[in-house]
Amino acid sequence: MKRRSFLHRIGSILAVLGVTEAEWLTLGNRYYQALAEPSPRKLALLIGINQYPQISALSGCLTDVELQRELLIHRFGFQGSDILTLTEEEASREFIEAAFSDHLSKQAKPGDVVVFHFSGYGSRVKLETSPETMKNALVPANASKKSQDEKIVNYILEETLLLLLRSLPTDVTAILDTSYDAPSTVLGLKSRALQESVEAKLAAEELDLLKQLKTQKLPSTPIVLTATSEPKQSAREGLFSGFSAGLFTYALTQYLWEFTPATTIQVALSHVENSLSKLGSKQQPALLGSQKNQHINLSPNLSPKKGEALNSPPSLVGKGDGGLGFVLASELQPENIIGAEGAVTAIEEDGKTVHLWLGGLPPQVLLYYGVNSRFTLATGEELILRSRTGLTAKAQIAKIEGANSLQVGQLVQEAVRVLPRNINLTIALDTGLERIERVDATSAFAAFSDVSTVVVGEKPADYLFAKLQQTPSHYGLFSLGGELIPNTTGEVGEAVKLTVQRLAAKLSTLLAAKLWRLTENQGSSRLGVKATLEIISDTSPSVVMQRQTVRTFKTETSIKKSVQTGLIASLPTPIVPIGSRMQYRVENQSDRPVYLILLGLNNNHTAIAFHFWDTPQEPNTADTKPLLKEVVIAPGETLTLPQTNAASAWVISEPAFFDEQQLIFSTAPFSETLAALNTAKYSTAEQSPISPLLNSLDIAQALLQDLHNASALKTEMNGTAADSYILDVNNWASFSFSFQVI
Repeated sequence: MKRRSFLHRIGSILAVLGVTEAEWLTLGNRYYQALAEPSPRKLALLIGINQYPQISALSGCLTDVELQRELLIHRFGFQGSDILTLTEEEASREFIEAAFSDHLSKQAKPGDVVVFHFSGYGSRVKLETSPETMKNALVPANASKKSQDEKIVNYILEETLLLLLRSLPTDVTAILDTSYDAPSTVLGLKSRALQESVEAKLAAEELDLLKQLKTQKLPSTPIVLTATSEPKQSAREGLFSGFSAGLFTYALTQYLWEFTPATTIQVALSHVENSLSKLGSKQQPALLGSQKNQHINLSPNLSPKKGEALNSPPSLVGKGDGGLGFVLASELQPENIIGAEGAVTAIEEDGKTVHLWLGGLPPQVLLYYGVNSRFTLATGEELILRSRTGLTAKAQIAKIEGANSLQVGQLVQEAVRVLPRNINLTIALDTGLERIERVDATSAFAAFSDVSTVVVGEKPADYLFAKLQQTPSHYGLFSLGGELIPNTTGEVGEAVKLTVQRLAAKLSTLLAAKLWRLTENQGSSRLGVKATLEIISDTSPSVVMQRQTVRTFKTETSIKKSVQTGLIASLPTPIVPIGSRMQYRVENQSDRPVYLILLGLNNNHTAIAFHFWDTPQEPNTADTKPLLKEVVIAPGETLTLPQTNAASAWVISEPAFFDEQQLIFSTAPFSETLAALNTAKYSTAEQSPISPLLNSLDIAQALLQDLHNASALKTEMNGTAADSYILDVNNWASFSFSFQVI
C-alpha cells in the first residue's frame, strides 16, 4: 500500500486528536477491507526519520527504510503493497501508532509474518509515575508539543512499542536502529541519540496508551534486534558510496541477503558485529529480552569458571527451551535457499539492460566495485556491470541464447569482482580542528602518495585525524567511531605536521589491511572451504568462531546440514584472554588443492602474517636466510595452523585490544605474496608462526595480484586487467575473524 493512500485514509483521524472510537473503527475497517488477503501474509511497517524540527538532522534513516524494503521484497517474498513506509514528517507519534493499529494489529493473523523497523533518534525521559528512573523512548518526527507552561514531548516509549509488538497475534521481528543515551561529545560517526531532557513530560496520550496496553492479554513474544547492547553505546550512521545509512541496518540487511535458513540469531549478530567493526564502530547489536526490557549479552564466555560450559550463551527470556539455538526470525525465512548479492529491479525496453539492487555486497567492497564486474542468474545467464550509483547499478546480459529469461525480481550472485589497482587510504579531518590545523594536516598527508584527505562527513573515509579530547594540543588517528588507534599520537604540543609524519608506517599498515579486507567473500565464494578458530586447552580445543562457504553445496538439505553443524561456533565478538594458545583448523571441502595465507592486525594494530617456515636441509648458520614455503591443503584434507607443538605455539600477548585476521584461500599458489614475504630479513630467532609484517603494503598488493593471476578470466578481460584486479569467485575464498583480547 502506498504511503499517500494510507495517509489519505487516516487523515481525518490526525486532523483532530480527540477522535471517537466509532470513527476510528470505521476507518480501520475500510482500510482492512481494502487490503484483506488470504492468510498467511507478510506485513511490514518501516519508519525512517532524518529531518526533525529544531534538532540536528540525521542522514541515513531513509536509506535504512529502502534497505529493508528491498530486502523484504526480493529476498523474503513480501508484496510491495503489504509494506507500509512512514518517513520524515509522516512519521509522527500519532501516524506511527495509527499505522501500527491499522496496518499490523487489524490485519495480522496467527501464522502471518510481521516486520517492524525504526530508524531515527532515541532518547530518555522521566515518567511522573516513576520520577527516579529514566525510560528509553523513540523520537518521532513531531518530537515535542507546544505548551505554554511546560515542555511536553511526543516520544514513544520503548516499553509501549514492546507491548504493541506483543499484542500482535503472531510472531514479529523488530529492528531498532537507534540508541538512547547521548554521549556528551561525538567524535566521528554521527550518533542516533538525543540528550535526555530532565524537565520534559511525556504526552498524556502516550501515557494513556501505555496504561491501556498493560491491561491487555499479550499473546506473543517478539524478536527485537537493537543496534546497541549497552546503555552508553551509540547507534551510529556512516557515509558510504553516494549514500548514508545506519551502520546496524546496513550490516544486518547485507548479511541477510547472503544468509541461509537455519541461521541463528547468534550467528547473524556475529557477522553483523564483525561488519560494524570494519566500518569503524564498536557498537554491539543485541537481542532485547522481554523481562524489564533488558538487552541480552550474546558474547561468549571463553574463560569459564569450573563446571561452566564454554561458549554457553544465556537463555532467551520467553522462548521456551530455546536459548539462542532457535533460528533467526524462524517465521522469517528467505524465498530462496541460496543467498545473493542483489536482485533485478527493472528491465529496459531493449531486453538486454537491467537495473540492479546490490544490497548484498559487503559495505567495504561496494565503494570500489568496478565496471565489468559480473553476476550470474539462477537461469545461468551472466550480467556485466556497466555503471553503478550507490546501491543501484545497470548491467547488460553477456549473451542471449534462445528465449530471453530475464525477469524482475531474479536474484543475482557475484561471479567476478573487479577492483581498481589505485586504491588510497582516506583520512577525514575532524571539524574540531582549527582552519590552520586542517590546512597543515592536508599538506602533511599530501606527502604520502597513497593517502588522501576529506572533511569529515563530506565523503567516505577510513579513519579520522583529530585532537585528543582530554588534551586539545595532542593529535592522533582514530577509527570513524572515535576510538584511538594505538601508537598514533604525537607529543603534547607537537605541530600537526610532525604528528602526521610519525604516522608513515602506520598509514601503510592500515592501507594494507584495507586492501586485504576487500577480498572478503564468504557469502559469494564457490570454493569449498571451512575454517575454525580454536583455543587449545589441556583436554580438547574450544571453538571460538567458524566460517564456511556454502554456495558450493548442491542441495537444500546439504546447505542446511552444513550451516547447522556450525551454529554454536559463530558468536558476537568473542573475548579471548591474554595468554591463550590459539590455532586454526582448516578444511578443504573442494576437489582441488587449496593454497592458504593468513594476514591480520594484532591487538597492537601491527600487521602480522602466518609464516610457514621451510625446514633447511643443512643446519642454520649466521649466513643462512630462513625461507617461507606455501601452505597447501589437499582435497578433503584438514590442517591445523600452526602445528600443535610447543615450538610453534601461537600465544595471545598483551595489550588488551581488538584482533582482526583475514584467512585467504586460492586455487593457485601465492607466488607473488611469498616472494614479497621472503624479501624481508628474518633471523633464525624470528621464525615464529605468527609474526609482524615488515612490508605489509607490498604484501597486500602482491596478494591481490596472486588472486588476479588465479582467475582464468583475466585473459578474456584483458582490457580491464590493465588497471584492475579481476577476482573469480570460483578460485578464491576470504574469511574475516575478529575477537577481543582481554
